[in-house]
Amino acid sequence: MYQTVLARRTYRFAGLKDLFAKASPLRSGDVLAGIAAQSAEERMAAKIALADVPLSEILDNPLVPYESDEVTRLIIDTHDARAFAAISHLTVGGLRDWLLDDATDSALLGQTAPAVTPEIAAAVSKLMRNQDLILAAGKCRKTTRFRNTIGLPGHLSVRLQPNHPADDLKGIAASVLDGLFYGAGDAVIGINPASDSLSALDRLNRMLDDIISRFAIPTQSCVLTHVTNTLRLIERGSPVDLVFQSIAGTEAANKGFGVSLALLEEARQAALSLGRGVPGGNVMYFETGQGSCLSANAHHGIDQQTCEARAYAVARRFDPLLVNTVVGFIGPEYLYDGKQIIRAGLEDHFCGKLMGLPIGCDICYTNHAEADQDDMDVLLTLLCAAGLTFMMGVPGADDIMLNYQSTSFHDALYARRLFGLKHAPEFGAWLCRMRIADERGGLLPAGAGHPLLAALPCGG
Repeated sequence: MYQTVLARRTYRFAGLKDLFAKASPLRSGDVLAGIAAQSAEERMAAKIALADVPLSEILDNPLVPYESDEVTRLIIDTHDARAFAAISHLTVGGLRDWLLDDATDSALLGQTAPAVTPEIAAAVSKLMRNQDLILAAGKCRKTTRFRNTIGLPGHLSVRLQPNHPADDLKGIAASVLDGLFYGAGDAVIGINPASDSLSALDRLNRMLDDIISRFAIPTQSCVLTHVTNTLRLIERGSPVDLVFQSIAGTEAANKGFGVSLALLEEARQAALSLGRGVPGGNVMYFETGQGSCLSANAHHGIDQQTCEARAYAVARRFDPLLVNTVVGFIGPEYLYDGKQIIRAGLEDHFCGKLMGLPIGCDICYTNHAEADQDDMDVLLTLLCAAGLTFMMGVPGADDIMLNYQSTSFHDALYARRLFGLKHAPEFGAWLCRMRIADERGGLLPAGAGHPLLAALPCGG
């Protein structure tokens, strides 16, 4: 039992799970679950109580029982007690102060990342203003490699997302061409397929492999199908670079996705055996999103932001190249409007960076949410100020296959120009060699005789 006296009223919270939920900023998903604070005063009372909770108390009291959840077992069994010694004496409020202290630099944050459990990351985020989340996340570093280097300070990568509602190879090739000429694609060229047909998925893999190999592009490809399909593709000899999977923060929610920790490890080992990237490189790509556990009725009464942070423990286990929160994709039932989406994006980015992940964000919303592209401009700007690893590049910011609004190739140009952000170095050098961009990253005009225009495979 936790309690706080505020304005001569005593607020009581049944346990850590209740305290976490009541301390969370307002969002529609927690209201839908019936666990949100009933007033701003109760929310502030919960924050005050949460600030005094020792980190060791959170570590010793799992929100989902160890015996019944493999994600909890993963969190506890892989916790780095040696790294935790540096912060074990702190309360949640003390951790916030420590994170914002100028003496807490990138090197120190990197050393303590293995000690930060999802619940610790989520707890401290609930006490932080947006500027705190931005400042602390900006000090965290995580670099990963496959055919290029992602996550270096002062760099921003872009996933080129050339989806097509019919998996038409010519339409996808046109979007790939568009994106490359805007300097997008250094994170990954990643297609969300419309079909689960193995033959169709194989065609997409081979098309992307042909583009990358024909033009010696220092990037990687991914067809974002279910992990079991990817395993079958690998068995068939399909040229798979990255293994993709959506993941969540509880065992029950992951079962809803049709995955387990053992299955993810099997897929990782299969991808590593292909040796398509740098030796021992990062071969996994995960996507997450607040509300997935609640939508599967697998949240165990935990607030959606803490459930989201628990998904990052799953991702961390498999040393991924890329992780991103698809922040507004699930809909207004979970993040109602632009204000909630912006806050959730900053929280997710902060928690992922604090836990040592190469985290990006699909800065997005569905058409029935109370949000618009101005809200996405704000979130993009704030995340880039916070050291965002990668973002999405969708033609016109409008995904015609998934039917949602994201960020465009032009948005990436804006972010690079505003903050002076560079491409992944190997990809930036390729853009120069291909006369797509100059040494500073500025775009060059492409004439009719450009080799990409003349020879990019279009399929049929």
